[in-house]
Amino acid sequence: MAAIRQLLHKSGQEVLKAFAIAIRARDWYSRQRPEGQLLGKHRSQFYSAVWREAAAEVGANVELLHDDVFEIRLGQALTRTRQTATAADDPVTLDVAANKPLVYRLLSKRGLRIPNYCEFTLGSIGQAIAYTKQFAGEWVVKPANGAAGRGATTGVVTAFDLVRAAIAAAAYDSNLLVEQQAQGDVYRLLYLNGKLLDAVQRSSPSVLADGRSSIRKLIQLENQARLKSGPLGGQTLIRRDLDLHRTLAKQGLSLCSVPKRGTVVTLKTVINENSAADNVSATGKLCHSIIEDGAAAADAIGVRLAGVDVITRDPRVPLEQSGGIILEVNTTPGYHYHYHRRDRGIAVAIPILSSLLLQATEKLGSSGEPGGAKPPDAVIYRATP
Repeated sequence: MAAIRQLLHKSGQEVLKAFAIAIRARDWYSRQRPEGQLLGKHRSQFYSAVWREAAAEVGANVELLHDDVFEIRLGQALTRTRQTATAADDPVTLDVAANKPLVYRLLSKRGLRIPNYCEFTLGSIGQAIAYTKQFAGEWVVKPANGAAGRGATTGVVTAFDLVRAAIAAAAYDSNLLVEQQAQGDVYRLLYLNGKLLDAVQRSSPSVLADGRSSIRKLIQLENQARLKSGPLGGQTLIRRDLDLHRTLAKQGLSLCSVPKRGTVVTLKTVINENSAADNVSATGKLCHSIIEDGAAAADAIGVRLAGVDVITRDPRVPLEQSGGIILEVNTTPGYHYHYHRRDRGIAVAIPILSSLLLQATEKLGSSGEPGGAKPPDAVIYRATP
């Protein structure tokens, strides 16, 4: 505890910031390596195929303007996309959704279930420590901007845990969040204009032990397989971070462990780096109450295209009954796990593009310009294997 108290002083906080900067530099370097460049290429190829397929399905013309920027036109209606970035939501809405504490406040005003949480910085880490002592259970520390799961650490219990996790999170944002860890599975609900397009149950990334290889080696093999499989195998690699070490430690394992053959080893509790094999369709599993809560969450933030993350032990009952929560409301949500998973995927870009073109047509009408061909306001979209 003496060491913790020392870190809470001003000089100690400068040390914490220096560690955070070092973590950020290491992350930047890893993304410049050939593996990181190849992942970027796979992601680009995936979204190129997604938007070209969607344009063909609705009868629109598509032109590559620059890098990943596509211009898609149907009659006089025109819209542009760049991977997950579209004209669905305005910049202010994107900024609001990127502020996780603000999102929680807006959801709370609607009476929606959120975790207990506390905003803090490295300079006010003592307040976060004091806050967590008021409640039992484990905690999650993350950057307040979300950072796509980077810098998030689960299973935080002690003050020392919180300090270490705060350093990892501060590599991605100076504003931090500590929230009570909810129990259950993670579900991504994709909404367009308040209607559910698809839902996916997303499990933690894992590897299957072969009885010979260490977990370090198994991770290396998994990453190599993802790179080799191209856009189909996942758009992230498994990074060795604090959440990985803590998740392994809870199972009595480390990177040097050689688990028994056939053992499924959970690598992380944060699910952002999972693979297609870790995702499965969940649309038919969700009760009406959860679907309504997700739509209300998107509406509270003002998001037209939203990926709402829900944690619940039982998707068949309301969140209040299961102790579940709404974890995040994501703008520019990823499409990969809707297309590629253990079961059949859904081509979600087709109704999204149809809506974007309709939105563009309505703008033309309001400005008094000629409308040209009007895109359909509803498209039957096919599943992809």
